[in-house]
Amino acid sequence: MIKVSVIVPVYNTEEYLDKCLQSLVNQTLEEIEIICVNDGSTDNSIKILKKYEKQYPRIKILEQQNLKQGAARNRGVKAANGEYIGYVDSDDWVDTDFFEKLYNTAKKYDSDIALATNIRIGNGKTKKRLDITKEGMYSSLQNKFDVCKQAKNECPTNKIYRREFLLKHEITWPEGVYCEDKIYTLKAVYYANSVVTVPNVNYYYYRRSGSTVKQRNHHNTDKNYARRQVLDFLKEHDANIRDCEFWAIKSEKKLFGITLWKVKESLRSEKHYLFGVIRCKFCGIKR
Repeated sequence: MIKVSVIVPVYNTEEYLDKCLQSLVNQTLEEIEIICVNDGSTDNSIKILKKYEKQYPRIKILEQQNLKQGAARNRGVKAANGEYIGYVDSDDWVDTDFFEKLYNTAKKYDSDIALATNIRIGNGKTKKRLDITKEGMYSSLQNKFDVCKQAKNECPTNKIYRREFLLKHEITWPEGVYCEDKIYTLKAVYYANSVVTVPNVNYYYYRRSGSTVKQRNHHNTDKNYARRQVLDFLKEHDANIRDCEFWAIKSEKKLFGITLWKVKESLRSEKHYLFGVIRCKFCGIKR
């Protein structure tokens, strides 16, 4: 039985791919499969993948034209056989006991999601974006959001997800856009029966200059779209959580690319900006 299927979308990461794959083929959890989806790479990534495929039975390669990470991850999930699903980006890496610890803790609590520490590395700095220091189970919506830091750290890759639960709630990746992490992780955490935290194991996220989060023009547009999706989902489901954590632009007026005024809304509040300065804020209003 496959316990965890690891999905790795790959696009032009030849410089980092060896380190990523080494961290996966050396996992202490034996019952895993590593599904690498080559998303139309034009560098030597596919050659590296095929080298690993020949050497390690754990690795499977799927190929597609460049459709971005969301489509690649969806393709991988469709091919997956594991009880749980994990995601690793091809320029990142994990501790060798990462999936064993997450899987064992998820099974211990019969939880849909297990969560680990997330460490960002780049620009000569190392920062724990999410620091898990103790084992625990969280089942209320607010507690699940809090422990994941969902409003500020919508990272999908420092977690594993029960595949049956993803299929039941039809949780899939938005395709053809950046910032797909926001709505995917929001839905997953919202529907999960619980989230369990797993200390002393890390996911390492390498922030490089050519990564998708650095492509600002498309990224900013898609970020606003993703925030709108998140807020609309929470409103539609009448989510019982704190106000003023999730925000989206309600209306905006620009002239020659410069924002003149803007209105941002949360679940029950609004902020009004004039030339980038908050001029008024309405809190506690039911909308």
